[in-house]
Amino acid sequence: MTVPTRQGLEAVDILRRGAADAVGPVLHDDGCGTLGFLVPAGTAAGWDVPGSTCTETDGRGLRLNPEPPVEGSDWLLPPGEADLATDPVVLRRALGEAARLIEAADNCR
Repeated sequence: MTVPTRQGLEAVDILRRGAADAVGPVLHDDGCGTLGFLVPAGTAAGWDVPGSTCTETDGRGLRLNPEPPVEGSDWLLPPGEADLATDPVVLRRALGEAARLIEAADNCR
């Protein structure tokens, strides 16, 4: 699942302040300005969070290596330091809270 970097970073902070194991590996793609969260298989079918994209893997799965899978990207939370996937219900709440925080901050300018 990918989301714009600013919202993704806020969501990571929210998740990390909660349960220690609430967030799985997170990839920062600097070239695209996105953060990618690894979510469980099947999440894409019901994902409807505005401003984000959830891609189905067609059951192929994903092997996580210490090296980032995309040139110009780097792990914010690398595999091995986090759970295998972020709970989509928890992630949805964190993204909503992050969007509200960003909107409030932008309206204070």
